Amino acid sequence: MMQAIIQYKWAILLGLEVLAWASTFFMLYARYRAQSNILFRIGAALTVLTGVIPQVLLGIVNLVSSQTLDLFTAIIVLLILYGATIGRKQIKRLDKWAQTKFAKREQHPGNV
Repeated sequence: MMQAIIQYKWAILLGLEVLAWASTFFMLYARYRAQSNILFRIGAALTVLTGVIPQVLLGIVNLVSSQTLDLFTAIIVLLILYGATIGRKQIKRLDKWAQTKFAKREQHPGNV
């Protein structure tokens, strides 16, 4: 199992990134379009469960397996640093965009 994870680590990372962004957009949809706190919390949990936690674990598994700081582990570290710094600002901008986008739709119900 561990060997398969290491062998397909780039594909797994890409899949996790896609799922994390899909979860982020679901979270914004739930917050502003569906206006559901429950769905928003589910989206937030999915974002953490598909983004942060598995990527950190994947980086640890790779580091233990290779016993060296290779390109893959460095990319994982950069993704985590990005998410904790610049990514937070970009998510806030995305949040404002979603809020105004869905507010416009509420003002014009025919534009669904």
